[in-house]
Amino acid sequence: MVQVPAKPLTLEEFLALPETKPASEFIDGNIIQKPMPQGKHSVLQRELTFTLTAAFRANPVGQAFPELRCTFGGRSIVPDIAVFRADRIPRDSSGEVANTFNLPPDWTIEILSPGQSQSRVIRNILHCLSHGAELGWLLDPEEVCIFVYGADHSVQLFDEPDGVLPVPAFAGAVRLTVGEIFGWLQA
Repeated sequence: MVQVPAKPLTLEEFLALPETKPASEFIDGNIIQKPMPQGKHSVLQRELTFTLTAAFRANPVGQAFPELRCTFGGRSIVPDIAVFRADRIPRDSSGEVANTFNLPPDWTIEILSPGQSQSRVIRNILHCLSHGAELGWLLDPEEVCIFVYGADHSVQLFDEPDGVLPVPAFAGAVRLTVGEIFGWLQA
């Protein structure tokens, strides 16, 4: 849902507004509320976040953050999963993870929801890549496929169950297949 304010908001004014559930994003001067996640989306987001978290605990090179607001390049977006290299995670004065992330994720992962604009989601992935992200994934549960976007904006389609998905170099210990990811929906 696109909300067009009576007078255009600045990014700073948008960030001062109360958070919404589901989250709203600020894109090209517009406030766009993300759709409410449904069953398939929720399972895929939970399992993928858990799998990445487990891999990064064994080898602490990064962290996966579900529904984390990332503000950069004039936009404020909330990827389904934002993955950051450990050395790029913002820290507060006590060394803890900061609340505000004013930078793009190194790896952005989106899960298409029913009725969600694929073009809008792709634009967010491309925005991340244009601002330094290494990789973007778009999971489409209805089509049982995953689009992988490279830093050079190349696109690969993975729809074979045994297809091993590319990951950023820092996440080399992560090995996932299309079949494994969509198999989580059977559990």
